[in-house]
Amino acid sequence: MKTEQTDIFWNAYCRSANIAGQEYEAVAFGDSAEMADELGHLILDGPKRATAGLHRDFENNPESLPKAGDHAVVVDGKGEPLCIFQTTEVRIGPLNSVDDAFAWDEGEGDRSRAWWLDAHTEFFMRQAECEGFVFTEVIETVFERFKLVWPRNGLR
Repeated sequence: MKTEQTDIFWNAYCRSANIAGQEYEAVAFGDSAEMADELGHLILDGPKRATAGLHRDFENNPESLPKAGDHAVVVDGKGEPLCIFQTTEVRIGPLNSVDDAFAWDEGEGDRSRAWWLDAHTEFFMRQAECEGFVFTEVIETVFERFKLVWPRNGLR
């Protein structure tokens, strides 16, 4: 999903942060353009500082599994760069092992664990239906925390 636009955005950040030789991932959150816009702006404007995905999504490309220090260019529903975050922490565990603090840090809905579990169960069940795998409440999940390091306007 890297594009010329994400490369330009990434290179501007690298010059500003005086870093070189690092790679980045380009990511859009959710399963629709609307969700990518909504979640991308929750990162750009706060309060979203965490995300979760299924571990199975990394099995064919294990080097793409996030780790502390990695960077991601977040794109909106049109594929345009919004911001860059740097991963600060990664934990792999069952979906239902999410705690209150992580649900709060993900910054969605009412930020409660109950809301988080309901929303993510629904989201991952849609993914399971589309991709033909069995969903369970203990499916291995990648819990990732991050910090915003570069907004679209470069001023924060």
